[in-house]
Amino acid sequence: MLLSFRTTNHRSLRDEQQLLLTPSYSADGPVGADWEAVSVAGLFGPNASGKSNVIDALVYMRNLVRGSLKESEPGTGIRRYPFALDPVMREEPSMYVVDLLLEGIRYTYGFSVDDAQVTEEWMYSYPQKRRRTIFHRRLDEYSYGEHSPESMRQVQEITESNVLFLSVAARSRQVLVRAVYDWFAGVLDRKPTMARHFRSAAFTAESLDRSGYLDRLTSLLRAADTGIESAEIVEETDAEFAERSARTGGVEGYPLQRRKDIFFKHRGEKGTFTLGLPDQSLGTRALYEIGLPVFRSLDRGTPLIVDELDSSLHPYLSAQLIKLFREPATNPRGAQLIFSSHDATLLGRIQGEEVLHRDHIWFTEKDECGVTELFSLSDFKPRRDENRERRYLAGRYGAVPIVNDEIFAAALSGRGEVGDVPPGAQACEGQH
Repeated sequence: MLLSFRTTNHRSLRDEQQLLLTPSYSADGPVGADWEAVSVAGLFGPNASGKSNVIDALVYMRNLVRGSLKESEPGTGIRRYPFALDPVMREEPSMYVVDLLLEGIRYTYGFSVDDAQVTEEWMYSYPQKRRRTIFHRRLDEYSYGEHSPESMRQVQEITESNVLFLSVAARSRQVLVRAVYDWFAGVLDRKPTMARHFRSAAFTAESLDRSGYLDRLTSLLRAADTGIESAEIVEETDAEFAERSARTGGVEGYPLQRRKDIFFKHRGEKGTFTLGLPDQSLGTRALYEIGLPVFRSLDRGTPLIVDELDSSLHPYLSAQLIKLFREPATNPRGAQLIFSSHDATLLGRIQGEEVLHRDHIWFTEKDECGVTELFSLSDFKPRRDENRERRYLAGRYGAVPIVNDEIFAAALSGRGEVGDVPPGAQACEGQH
């Protein structure tokens, strides 16, 4: 499980920010689960406050671990996203660190990168609760712990300056680093509906057919009262395949495969009617698309990172997805859901049941200099029974938009112009 994530100098996260997932309230923990970390973390805050940047930083770290060996050509540098509103920070390295608990052993892994190279990279394990160095890299200088094999030292000879040592070592079958690499390889993420195109019905049908999740997904859709009675995957006929082959051909060495599509049977006044995925509502398609990664995450015990969980979903459905990760009965492997949301109803109770515990809730707030601060509800020492939704909307926790009514009204009426510099903005000039 992910115990914590820290990052510095990534988009609006100029200063070091930490998402800490160790439990703060033992009384809130699920009965029957011996988890060292919470299984849910929800980020709330106003638009452009940095919620998505926290999500993006963790996904960026995963992508670099998984892809730096394959995608970074020698001498091409490293693509990154430093804080853009301060020229000094554009020259400073960006840092990413995770603390993990894997098979009962804690690991710390992190790296710093600038535009040209990996400036630092390190991994420690704690097999007897004492730190054991696996490797530590400063630019192209490496050091190792006494338990690190000689073969690991040989890996540094084939590691380019813009490639992570972990990526190369894992591909070189270094057992000591494999658990951490495999954790990153298992991290799943989903972007908000409005920021992406839905995948084709044929693509998702193939995934469902291979995974065997069709029945579970159908049950999820039926439980959501979408009007769907059943679903089936249908392979195209010989005639359809022949017609498509003649029309589109195939890439040499990659012949066309028979396409599969998914169809849903809806109940109607005069029986059932069959409709394809493009004919479903936006909400049904959103639930359909998130269902597959939810099932994979729960079955594998891996993290699922979702930006804007509530996009196109009713609060009750979002709450039900959260509950799947919150309860040991549906999450026996300790999968974790990390998400952002604007839906304040998730902070309260839905149908009389608490959606999120106190240590599940995080907020983001951006100051007048464009710098994001990430902080926990636990910082406010909330009572277990307080109405968190109402207190949040009343501004008791911060992280709510401050709207200038005069400028807002002027903009709506069409007579507004760019106003004065916001209070405190001049103080940002030259600030580091």
